[in-house]
Amino acid sequence: MQKQMFQKFFNKLKGTFAVTFWDGTTEQYGGGTPTFRLEFHKKIPISELLKDPALALGEAYMDRDIEIHGDIDEVIKILNDNKESFRQKQNRPALAKLIPDRLRLTPLRKNQADVSYHYDLGNDFFSLWLDDTMSYSCAYFHKPGDSLRQAQEQKLEHTLKKLQLHPGETLLDIGSGWGNLILRAAQNYKVKATGITLSREQYQETLNRIKKLGLTGQVDVALMDYRQLAHTGRTFDKIASIGMFEHVGRVNYPQFMLSLKKLLEEGGLALLHTITHTKESPVNSWTTKYIFPGGYIPSLREVIWLLPEYDFHVIDVESLRMHYAMTLDRWLAGFEKKVDQIREKYGERFVRMWRLYLSSSAASFRVSGLNVHQILFSRGLNNKLPLTRQH
Repeated sequence: MQKQMFQKFFNKLKGTFAVTFWDGTTEQYGGGTPTFRLEFHKKIPISELLKDPALALGEAYMDRDIEIHGDIDEVIKILNDNKESFRQKQNRPALAKLIPDRLRLTPLRKNQADVSYHYDLGNDFFSLWLDDTMSYSCAYFHKPGDSLRQAQEQKLEHTLKKLQLHPGETLLDIGSGWGNLILRAAQNYKVKATGITLSREQYQETLNRIKKLGLTGQVDVALMDYRQLAHTGRTFDKIASIGMFEHVGRVNYPQFMLSLKKLLEEGGLALLHTITHTKESPVNSWTTKYIFPGGYIPSLREVIWLLPEYDFHVIDVESLRMHYAMTLDRWLAGFEKKVDQIREKYGERFVRMWRLYLSSSAASFRVSGLNVHQILFSRGLNNKLPLTRQH
């Protein structure tokens, strides 16, 4: 009976693939040559699959109850082409609408816990598969043969040039990671740079790098939330936020934008670098539970819609979609090179979880419309900017 229910479910999906069931039989769905094969090592309750496909399939993969044979891009493409069949049921939409946004704001303690869950896995873990700059955001490739380190350094320069920094200016990096942007800005553009992060591991490593490079007094970092900094009265000529906005949470967007307005000087420039969807949709529950608790990926139009409400004026919008797919491919390759060390420390389930996260994310940027945008804007009008992009 359960097998028949799975067969009925798979028959509804658009695409060509094969399924090997727990009894050893293999069936093909769709016409033509299968693009991948899903192998069940044991039964999964059909009720769990129908209730929450992303969580059920993700956990089954982590537990080795299922295996994927073939190109992960094709798996993600079929999932994307059958969104309605895989749509997670919303249990209490009416109740959520009744609760005012101000009562649903994410408390600072939860933001700190969510960030710590992912980023405080340890510098030792991330250093195994990131490049030696420890950059953990989308790189910028001039050509496919660029090394990951080269592409990450190119990303820093690409970002800093957009901000049009001048010696003596002040720069804030919201979500400063391991400090790459603020250190590069201080060294190459002679600005006074400040970073803020909620990760203790990143904070400590940034302090070490500042001291090692002799930049004490020119660069500083704080273990602090953007809302806390906005209450201090400090302002900055330029602000960057690279890969942090996804952790803010949708209900906190007004607070984030208001904080940004308080922190940015009139006429100052801000660059927001964030993953985006084509349309508004919740983050799948597997990612929320295991990878980025509390996260939300906005649509591009959500971000653009917000900006005028806070007197922000858009100057430039750039898609880096394929750059992120290539970045994730490099991260996955680095991860697999060190997989024995990672498995020894964290276990097989952790390895399969991160393998699924990195591979499915890369595929999503290639085939699902998932994107990453850099959005440059000013607080108020700025009539002194270059007339072209040649800078």
